[in-house]
Amino acid sequence: MMALALLPLGWAAWLGVQSGLWWPLALILLISLLTLAAYAWDKRQAIRGGWRIPEARLHLLELIGGWPGALVARHWLRHKTQKGSYRLRFWAIVWGQLLLLGIWVSRPLWQGV
Repeated sequence: MMALALLPLGWAAWLGVQSGLWWPLALILLISLLTLAAYAWDKRQAIRGGWRIPEARLHLLELIGGWPGALVARHWLRHKTQKGSYRLRFWAIVWGQLLLLGIWVSRPLWQGV
C-alpha cells in the first residue's frame, strides 16, 4: 500500500520532465510533508494526553493533496489505523484522488473530446 504514495509523485515528476512544470511536484511534496508533520504532532499529543488535531482537519489536509504523507505517517507512526470511520474516509479520499489522477493522465482535461 505504501507504493500508492509514489503514484502522484511519479506523475508529477513525469510532468516536470515532459513539460518543465515542476510546481505540481513541489506542491505535492509540501502538502504531504505538512500532513506527515500534522500526524506526528497528533500522535505525540495522543501519547501525552494533550490537545489533538481534529480529525476533520487531518482529512482536509489529505483532501488537498497530502494523502501520500498521511499514508506514510500512518505506516511509520502507526497512527489513525484502528478507528473504522477514520479509515473509511481516508481510503475514500485516496481512491477518489487516484481516480481523478487516472482520468487526468489518460485524457487531459484541457483537450477536446
